Amino acid sequence: MSQMQDDSWRFPMSLMCSAFESGMLDYTLAQMPKDGFGAIAHAEAFYYRGLPDDACRLAEPYLTSDDLSLRLSACLICAYANLSLNRSVTARRCLRHLEETGKDPRVTENPRARASYMLFEASACVLLHFPSPVSREEFNSYAALLPEGLRLFATYALAHRSYLEGDYGRCVGMAENALSMKQGSYPVAEIFLHLITAVGWINQHDTDRAKAHFVRAWHIAQLDDLIEMLGEHHGLLQGVLESCLKKDFPRDLARIIKITDRFSRGWRSVHNPTAGASVADNLTTTEFAISMLACRGWTNDEIAAHLQISRGTVKNRLSSAYAKLGISSRAALRQFMLL
Repeated sequence: MSQMQDDSWRFPMSLMCSAFESGMLDYTLAQMPKDGFGAIAHAEAFYYRGLPDDACRLAEPYLTSDDLSLRLSACLICAYANLSLNRSVTARRCLRHLEETGKDPRVTENPRARASYMLFEASACVLLHFPSPVSREEFNSYAALLPEGLRLFATYALAHRSYLEGDYGRCVGMAENALSMKQGSYPVAEIFLHLITAVGWINQHDTDRAKAHFVRAWHIAQLDDLIEMLGEHHGLLQGVLESCLKKDFPRDLARIIKITDRFSRGWRSVHNPTAGASVADNLTTTEFAISMLACRGWTNDEIAAHLQISRGTVKNRLSSAYAKLGISSRAALRQFMLL
């Protein structure tokens, strides 16, 4: 790895890089510089708050910025904001632009720029469940160059990859270790980490630990209305979200489900053609959660207890899912689920 350093380099995703206490997001934004990095921070906040139109409006001008850090930020924000708006063509274009930015000589020559690019390229692929072009070993050699906020997000991306590989123990271990060792308060990255830890635990059939991490993510998110990430992880959480929120936070749950619905449409329109797969796109959120659990070997009684619904409701929703997908067994569900 080159030893070249550029003291003028400023890292991308300025809000994710910023340490602040939960509930202090608006104050933190007010302290941001009145330049491109401040604009990117506001775009991030709009995105995390479930306002993708506003996120695109602020970030799009920087897609062609000569400042690589601003360009990388804009590529990632606009790609995912456009997914949430079901603009799959535009989202793909932003992801291609991100890939092309990695060929800029300034990225290959500056280790910190290279570390930032590798994180964004790998996380974009992992969050879309595509194979990452960056190996874990290669990225680990650069990760120490990132500031703590981005290192925490990098750990989330690596833990998410472990989940996709079926290594749920490693997924949980990486995320919990990062949360226990962090030095500052980084609400955005912490929400991501708690969510993927909940995903790891639910796939190990440990409902209590999964719910505990989800509740921590919810408490952080609630203080600044950072609900986008909760909706995006709905399918992976396999009913944890409903079981934790539907009794005491029904209005918030309804908002999160709306985010889930619009993000899922965009996600699937990008994922399905590119991956050559067909993730179910016509199931309700409850049908999808029940189907995910059924694929994992959960019985109807276990699903009912987890989701706090009747066994009959589980049976009826599974039958509805089978009818929509044109199948007749749990085994046939697997080709349509995020497994």
